[in-house]
Amino acid sequence: QVQLVESGGGLVQAGGSLRVSCAASGRTFSYYAMAWFRQAPGKEREFVAAISFGGDKTSYADSVKGRFFISRDNAKNTVYLQMNSLKPEDTAVYYCAANSRYYTAHRDAYDYWGRGTQVTVSS
Repeated sequence: QVQLVESGGGLVQAGGSLRVSCAASGRTFSYYAMAWFRQAPGKEREFVAAISFGGDKTSYADSVKGRFFISRDNAKNTVYLQMNSLKPEDTAVYYCAANSRYYTAHRDAYDYWGRGTQVTVSS
């Protein structure tokens, strides 16, 4: 099993940047593909970005492509999401997730979830 704890959320103005982090503990971190999802009020949880076990592959939702960047440091058991050029529509609770089977954007493939960190972008 792996436990995930997100941090780094907050309030930022439109056009600004923010980096959220997700610290993992438990089983060896490199055994897991990692991803970020987000959920805005009244909406379903949606995929944001994913990164493969070794960090050599990444994928992004179209809505964040070119603005958000996912990375991981397996030595620090941490995955990051760098968010640039933030927009009010990026406001959501951001969750990190892990799965030990494959690198994917599909929400249902992820077995382990953090509790989330709130990101609010003001206009």
